Amino acid sequence: MSETTARKFPLLPMLGHTKGKRSAVTCALKCDNACAGDVCNTSSNSYFRDIASATMSRRAALGLGAAGALAVVLGSAVTSAEPASAAGLSKAATVGFGKSKLQFTAIAPVDKAVDAFTVPEGFTWQPIIRWGDPLFNDSPDFDLGKQTAAAQARQFGYNNDYTDILEIPDSKGRRAVLFTNHEYTNENIMVPAGYDAAETRAIGRAAHGLAVVELERKNTTKPWAYIKGAPLNRRFLSDTTYELTGPVAGSALVKTVADPAGKAIKGTFGNCSGGTTPWGTILSGEENFNGYFVSPGTSTSDKRYGLTSKPTARQWELDDKRFDTRNAGYENEANRFGWIVEVDPFDPTSTPRKHSAMGRFKHEGANVIVAESGHVVAYMGDDERFDYLYKFVSRDTYREGDRKHNMGLLSEGDLYVAKFTGNSPAADITGTGAVPADGAFDGSGEWLPLVVGGKSAVYGMSVEEVLVYTRLAADKVGPTKMDRCEDVQPSLHTGKVYVACTNNTNRGTGTNEAATEVNPRNQNRDGHIVEITETGDQASTRFNWNLLLVCGDPALPRATYFSGFPADKVSPISCPDNLAFDSVGNLWISTDGAPSTIGYNDGLFKVTLDGAERGKVEQFLAVPRDAETCGPIIHDEERTVFVAVQHPGEEGTFDAPNSYFPDYVAAGTTPAAGKVRAPRPSVVQVFRS
Repeated sequence: MSETTARKFPLLPMLGHTKGKRSAVTCALKCDNACAGDVCNTSSNSYFRDIASATMSRRAALGLGAAGALAVVLGSAVTSAEPASAAGLSKAATVGFGKSKLQFTAIAPVDKAVDAFTVPEGFTWQPIIRWGDPLFNDSPDFDLGKQTAAAQARQFGYNNDYTDILEIPDSKGRRAVLFTNHEYTNENIMVPAGYDAAETRAIGRAAHGLAVVELERKNTTKPWAYIKGAPLNRRFLSDTTYELTGPVAGSALVKTVADPAGKAIKGTFGNCSGGTTPWGTILSGEENFNGYFVSPGTSTSDKRYGLTSKPTARQWELDDKRFDTRNAGYENEANRFGWIVEVDPFDPTSTPRKHSAMGRFKHEGANVIVAESGHVVAYMGDDERFDYLYKFVSRDTYREGDRKHNMGLLSEGDLYVAKFTGNSPAADITGTGAVPADGAFDGSGEWLPLVVGGKSAVYGMSVEEVLVYTRLAADKVGPTKMDRCEDVQPSLHTGKVYVACTNNTNRGTGTNEAATEVNPRNQNRDGHIVEITETGDQASTRFNWNLLLVCGDPALPRATYFSGFPADKVSPISCPDNLAFDSVGNLWISTDGAPSTIGYNDGLFKVTLDGAERGKVEQFLAVPRDAETCGPIIHDEERTVFVAVQHPGEEGTFDAPNSYFPDYVAAGTTPAAGKVRAPRPSVVQVFRS
């Protein structure tokens, strides 16, 4: 008798205990129940805060007079656009903030029970591409009841997260490439009962990875459509080879029996957000890779990265020895994941790369800006409770128009981790999220070196060890423990950097670190946004910071903060995840977890960053029941917005779907009579009706 899949997911320790971000199913499948386990970061380093009782006495202790004290207090509260100085800033930065062509009336929050994709009045939406859509001329059409791994390998993958659209040169705006990653799968709602378990696992593997798809449209006022069989279409699968670059390439720490040279890695898994480089390549972050491996679970590094000896949710270890690092010859396999991946979407024959110089941790993504010095700077968040914010500075400098040279910039450079200092008295940080007496959450900070000039800056660790065990290296230098840094985006309008701290319900509980000025709420369910201003160019080692938002629903009894903008005039927002900017410098935030925190479906929100309306939050769209909003792209000059809709209907089953997105029937939300349907993660475009 063939092995068949169970129809009930067996590993749901978060069931009934999700206080912060996701459903129990998502917790199990996406992040291996990270919030149900022990906190990975048990290091003793803690947030630094001046402890004197008065601001002026603290400033005096730092050697500042009254004028200096005023400058420090007010400096990070300036909200007007600053002059453009760094290379890489957008042209719009030279003229300050302007009015976007994308005008809309904010939608009302959508109750979490609603299975609908909701947009403002005057706009409409349609998917560009859905899970299972055929990509190549030989791809079979999607057949929900007759799936195979071979078919899935030739079709669009599942759960698309980071997304970008890059125009094909000389196409006059009519052709482009769409890049997206496929973060994880939920076979319980993908595959009908009775399937052979090994084939189901193979379907899931084939639905992971990355995709590049060509798009076309009649003109810039028309919506995009994907092109089946286009020459640039590509799927990156579990057996796709990635070149490992940088100091770790060839290291004994990454060699396996299948790759004795330690330079060629098969596959990429758990890819979350990403970024697009100035030279037109795409970066993708390997995030929750630990959930794909069985390991001894006893070493310090295993514990620090959440690797355990329990069977994995997907049980790929039954099919491939490398997913059980207890097998001889595969002890280092997990060390080959947790990197930043770089893909050239314009060359379907190119070998994608994993950049070891950028460190190994649970990368949400990496976003790049060119500093005034010409060095490329990438900002990266480690998406784990009480983990850190990082910065990479390239060894070499950017050359305009020299794509071959620029594609090597992320292979060598310096790596730093952030330490934040608050400027408010300890008594002002109550853990409730209440604003300190000086009227703002703000302070200064320092980028602490991990690798500089090709040498380790961490005592007792080699460069290779620092980069493979980056979390352990960072623990030694004393950075600030953060509330899950997800997307980190430098604004090409001002050069400021924005950090989405999605939440941390463990802060202030048990022996865990309590609230700090940069993470000001205990049991932080709703998250916040940090705004960083480098004190020099982007390659500087010092910065100032403030909190732009302390998120939440002002109607609930949890403190919120919107940079002084009236709380009764904002859209409720919780669990900020991905960030983007429009052409005139407004920040856009997609969310992941609002249903479990404030009772509304996740969505996409515009935030004004300057002037009297700084901190004004306006909701643009809401995704369907159980879904997460990912990969926002804002083409406001064309009055168009794109999002990836991930895990719609996550809490349903194949036989009893919890969503019918995106294949709704006419104006309703039920399937056509007698036709079986399942929710299909999709990339969606929203445009003027």
